[in-house]
Amino acid sequence: MFSKRGFLGCAGSLLLAAGVVFAPMAHAEDEAPDGLIKRLSVDVLDTIKADKSYRSGDLAKVVALVDTRIMPNVNFQRMTASAVGPGWRQATPEQQKRLQDEFKILLVRTYAGALAQVSDQTIAMKPLRAAPEDKEVIVRTEIKGKGDPIQLDYRLEKTPGVGAGWKIYNLNVLGVWLVETYRSQFAQQINAKGVDGLIDALAEQNKANAKKG
Repeated sequence: MFSKRGFLGCAGSLLLAAGVVFAPMAHAEDEAPDGLIKRLSVDVLDTIKADKSYRSGDLAKVVALVDTRIMPNVNFQRMTASAVGPGWRQATPEQQKRLQDEFKILLVRTYAGALAQVSDQTIAMKPLRAAPEDKEVIVRTEIKGKGDPIQLDYRLEKTPGVGAGWKIYNLNVLGVWLVETYRSQFAQQINAKGVDGLIDALAEQNKANAKKG
């Protein structure tokens, strides 16, 4: 129903996107954006390699960890709103909640599939090109393993107040940004059947994915 294209078709490329699931928070408000990404990436690789249940794609375990660990590191509302596009402003609060819930399930299942691909990968950080006063940055990395290096970049924003620190709101694998990939697909669904149509389509996709295991 929703084309996975270059981004979601490369499951192994997503393993460090799942890194935010497993890494503990540690002084995030004081941490530089590239330092945050490096810590998360190293932690997820070490965690997955040490625990076979992650590599087997234990979805229940991944979902539980997403709920407790991913949300402090990701502005998931912004990610969902950006993916939905103008339709987000048309949605009621209840519809927005359902969109976030279904979108999270879709991404978590992608992460779970990626975990089974982890073997001997390492992370290489690219120099951060940002000024100290910047509130939004791109952190560029490469996943290195047996094959060609895989580009994996992160867009982060600096958030104020309670839980302040750098938050991820978009991911780029092999030159394809997750939010933009979904935005065009979601827009087609909204134009055809409205916001409820998109929610129903996401729910059906998640049910289909669950049946596939």
